[in-house]
Amino acid sequence: MTSIKKIFGKIFSKLTILAIIFLLQIGWLVLFVWKLRDYSEITTVVFTVIAAFMALFVIYRDDTSAYKVGWILIITLLPILGVLMYFFFGNKRPSRRIRVKIDAVESEHLKELEQKDPLGELNNSRLLSTIKYVAEKGPYPAWSGTKTKYYSLGDEAYPDLLADLEKAEHFIFMEYFIIGSGEMWDGIFDVLKRKAEAGVDVRVIYDDVGSIDKNPLGFPDILRSAGIKVCPFNPLRPVLSLVYNNRDHRKITVVDGYIGYSGGYNLADEYINRIERFGHWKDTGIRLEGEAVWNYTVMFLNMWNAFVPTEISYEEFRPHVHHPDIFDSDGIVQPFSDSPLDYENLGENVYMEIINQAEHYVYITTPYLILDNEMLSCLQLAAKRGVDVRLLTPGIPDKELVFRLTRSYYHPLIKAGVRVFEYTPGFIHAKSIVADDITGVIGSINLDYRSLYLHFECGTMMIGSSALSGLKNDMNKTFSISREIEMNDVKTSFFGLLLDGVLRVFSPLL
Repeated sequence: MTSIKKIFGKIFSKLTILAIIFLLQIGWLVLFVWKLRDYSEITTVVFTVIAAFMALFVIYRDDTSAYKVGWILIITLLPILGVLMYFFFGNKRPSRRIRVKIDAVESEHLKELEQKDPLGELNNSRLLSTIKYVAEKGPYPAWSGTKTKYYSLGDEAYPDLLADLEKAEHFIFMEYFIIGSGEMWDGIFDVLKRKAEAGVDVRVIYDDVGSIDKNPLGFPDILRSAGIKVCPFNPLRPVLSLVYNNRDHRKITVVDGYIGYSGGYNLADEYINRIERFGHWKDTGIRLEGEAVWNYTVMFLNMWNAFVPTEISYEEFRPHVHHPDIFDSDGIVQPFSDSPLDYENLGENVYMEIINQAEHYVYITTPYLILDNEMLSCLQLAAKRGVDVRLLTPGIPDKELVFRLTRSYYHPLIKAGVRVFEYTPGFIHAKSIVADDITGVIGSINLDYRSLYLHFECGTMMIGSSALSGLKNDMNKTFSISREIEMNDVKTSFFGLLLDGVLRVFSPLL
């Protein structure tokens, strides 16, 4: 009986229904274009003019050159389909509905994120300028009075996460790209249900596309029936909406305003290696305790109140209200969010700031490597001036085309002196950077176009925090069990280079 239910669940799942609707729409589009063949000369001229104007529009946009070139080629080669693809997948402008709602809430709560601590303990003026940049353009302030704990695997973070959820007395906020049924979510859901029954304010945001095939139909109703408040982000409506690009890729948990979790892992079994999909799954995470958790609290509340208006003041969610003890300092901690709403590529700029300031080493992990010219040049220049630059990518891919595209960047990187490693035991999903034992970031930001330009992302920048030594030591251990890629490994044939070139053209879609 259970297997029959699973089969019917797959057949009538939300993903299956949406796929059928999407195919019907594509079929209608094909029929429409087929009918236009009777007016081929006129339509050719019309769509060529439209493609030309669209190409000029892409050139005008404040995007990176690599992103522009890819879309101009797609639009030029496929005038009809290319224009439609750009509107569906390439235009980084979020839907007006999302922009209006989020902008209004964020503007109303700018005062909640003013930088108040002068951070006089930091003597590095160049690094202080980076902190001020994030505090102004984020805007997300930097904090002392925050302890940090590093996790080298989602497996390690999960028991602590459950224990901290059990401590909640006032509120629990959770925001994730993927929530998937299984052992990990069952354990969390059990705690959330009991806490909600006890009167704790429990709220969950999940991305509707990221979680689309991970849960049964009526998943929001299941949560609501347990007393949990829920908000699916940007629900997929193929007939009603044309904007699917902007996803909530953030990973945030806040407990009572003073405990926070973030990192690369979502809430599904592969992230804690309870199931195996692509070999051993390696992720990184961070636990914060103290004042800096406020940034994540405001991030969550801004997203929540944009779509579920609930409160005007956030004052009751401050950590000192519920946890009046003085928090220990562990360096400077600055959680931040990168948003497609402001056209400030905060995540990429923070990474490049760290790379540009590195004097001895910079280590980076990313599951996907799709670089624009600015980031590629930044990495190459750091290696050329003698910095030990190392990149760690998966040894077993989850997406074959993206893996091929990732490898296409190895040659120019290795040629410049960058050392590239592939994680032999499996798939590395971690998104982290550490440099010179001084600074680093752990978060949800991949080094690809979607993370850097299209998604809502988050990261925790740390300066002088103890978690950085844990991150560095873990990366050195991981390098030792990974395969270093040599120049001989990246040689390819003419047709291989041709395929790489085609993938580079379509890289904005991947």
